[in-house]
Formats: sequence, structure tokens, C-alpha cells
Amino acid sequence: MMARYSKLVLLAVAVAALLVSKFVSFDSYFLIVIITIGINIILATSLNLVNGYTGQFSLGHAGFMAVGAYSSAAVTTFGGTHWFEIFGGVTALSTTSLFIVALVMGGLAAAVAGLVVGIPTLRLRGDYLAIATLGFGEIIRVILQNTEKMGGSRGFSVGGTYTTFFWTYALAAVTVYVVANLVHSAYGRGFLTVRDDEIAAEAIGVNTVKYKVVAFVLAAFFAGLAGGLYAHFVGYLTPEGFNFMRSIEIIVMVIVGGMGNTAGVIFAAVLLTLLPEWLRGVQQYRMVIYSLLLIVLMLTRPQGLFGGLTWPTRWLRKKTASPDANAA
Repeated sequence: MMARYSKLVLLAVAVAALLVSKFVSFDSYFLIVIITIGINIILATSLNLVNGYTGQFSLGHAGFMAVGAYSSAAVTTFGGTHWFEIFGGVTALSTTSLFIVALVMGGLAAAVAGLVVGIPTLRLRGDYLAIATLGFGEIIRVILQNTEKMGGSRGFSVGGTYTTFFWTYALAAVTVYVVANLVHSAYGRGFLTVRDDEIAAEAIGVNTVKYKVVAFVLAAFFAGLAGGLYAHFVGYLTPEGFNFMRSIEIIVMVIVGGMGNTAGVIFAAVLLTLLPEWLRGVQQYRMVIYSLLLIVLMLTRPQGLFGGLTWPTRWLRKKTASPDANAA
């Protein structure tokens, strides 16, 4: 029953996104902000799977985003509408189909990168894992800076701006749906076991490395999708757009929202995307005020601003529980 409600919510969000994209027009500034919010929701929700639910500390999420962004941009830029010409004699691919292929390719490229990084590094713990993932993110950035085919440090012009409100929020809904259902599944209990006590989990035979790698690869896949959306929205990529500070921004969203709290992370992604915009009236002090607010928050709410916030699962459980269970 819970799965059915989750599917209905996912369908409702997708339909709402389609209707809004068809019948509501946004000015350019508002569209930039609202698309950025959707991309940040995908990034924060996927990182929360690793940092929040699995208990690891990754500092390289911007690196996976960069892999997805450049890979998907390469598909649409170098492939064009004849990218599938080698398959079955197809000589033209619609713009929408090409965009979908580019997003999937970007996500898969990021997932492969996550697998390559995850297998050796996720045997590490704590600060050592954070340093290893930080190094990966910087390696990706330096490689992109020295790859002339992808523009190098000059930047790379993407062959089309296809990202829309519908695609952004449909994929955000899919990300939240997959992560929320995964962590509440029997398999997802392995993630929580690793987070709660990794040593005890290993002692009872749980393959902790497997669960950490799965979470890492899945989070990297969704980060790659977010990168593809970002690439085809801004239309121009530079390696500096995926530097260490970008990873920190995503981590702050997870911490502010509450580690292991999907609903809180979503609200934090919205809040921390809007907050710098609200502070534009005090442009010269904007980042100082932003930083002070984060410090005050960490001192007063170490569990996160939305640490006690949950999805309405209790209400759903009451609705789907049997009369005997309610009586008991």
C-alpha cells in the first residue's frame, strides 16, 4: 500500500510539472532560480543517500556532477541528431530523444566513475574517506581543465539548451521516489546498519563494502543526471563550476536539512538556494550574513533545521494498517 501511495505521489508530481511547464510562463530570472532549486534537490537527495543514510562522508559529489554534465554535453554536441546512425540505419533522432539519451549517458558515466572510485576508497572510513573523495573531485576538475576537446579551462559550449521545468522536476520526483523507497526497503536496511554500527554489521556477516558501493554508485548516477540538466540549462560549462566549493554547498544542504532526512534535505535545498537571492539587497554583505546564519544554525540546531521533519508516513501507515493493529 505504501508503494502504491508513493507511485501516486510520483505521478501527481510529474503531471503537475507537465501542466506548469505547459500553461505557466516564467520570467528568465525566476526560471533560473526555480530550475536551480530542482537541480539542487536532486544533488542533495542523492548525496543524503551516502552521507545521511549510509553514514559515509563524501566530498566529491561535484565531481560526479561534472562527469555527468560533460558526458551528456558531449552526446548532444558531438553526436547531434545523427548520433545513432550506426544503429539500425537511424539517420535522425528527435531533440527530446537525444536529450533523454544524453541524460542517461551522463548518469551512467557518473555511475561508472562512482564505481571506480567507490571500490577502492569505500574501504576507508571517516576523515580518510572524505580526503579520498575530495581528491577525486579535484582530479576530475584538473582533467577537464587540460582536455582541449572539452574546451579545457576556456569552457565548453553545449549543443543545445533542452532543460525545462518539466524535465527538472520530473527527474527530481524520480530521485526522491527511488531514494525514499530504497531506504525503506529490506535492502535499504543494510544502509542503515552500516550507518549505525559498521563494525557490528561486519561482525554479523553484513558485507558493508557492498552496501556502501551500491549507495555511492546510485548517488553518483543521480548526480550525473543533475549535471546533465545543469549542462543543458546554462549552455556553457567550465571546470571551475564543479570545484570543491560546489561540493561543500551540497553537503551544507544535507547537514542543514538533517542527515538521513529526505524531506528535510529537500526543504533545505529550497531554502539555501533562495537565501542568497533574498540577500541580494545587501550584496556586499550577502555571503557574510549567509555564513553567520549557517554558524548560528549549527550551534542551535546540530541535528539540522528540519531534523524532526518526516514525510507523512505515519498518517499513511494509519490509513493502511489493519483494524486489529489499530486496536492493539
